[in-house]
Amino acid sequence: MVHRARTAEGLTGLYRESCAIVARHYRRPLTVAVVARALASSPRQLQRAYEEIGGTSFSAQLRAVRLRNAAELLARQPLTVRQVAFLVGYRQPAHFAKAFRRRYGIAPAEYRDRARRRRAAAGAPRQGAVT
Repeated sequence: MVHRARTAEGLTGLYRESCAIVARHYRRPLTVAVVARALASSPRQLQRAYEEIGGTSFSAQLRAVRLRNAAELLARQPLTVRQVAFLVGYRQPAHFAKAFRRRYGIAPAEYRDRARRRRAAAGAPRQGAVT
């Protein structure tokens, strides 16, 4: 699809601003409507920006940000899977675990355990450990 330069610029800006909001506020219950309102845009315009500029959807991008942060927490913090789920914005730990398995091909608890074993094998101090 061909856009006028001004339209493409507008969609690019909208996409970038939305990505910044998601990166900062992914823990909150975000929806495309909430973010669109914050950007003084319509939900449809924001969806178009994600599709045409980002090649993805708002929900897929939000999920990716949440799961990337969850993986980081699981690997580095002494937290339960349930705690991590809530910290990254999931209300239901089961939904979090299912999304995590789809993204990483492994259950969150196993991911955490493997990361701990890798750190122990490398001699890295545990997060929160007194050194």
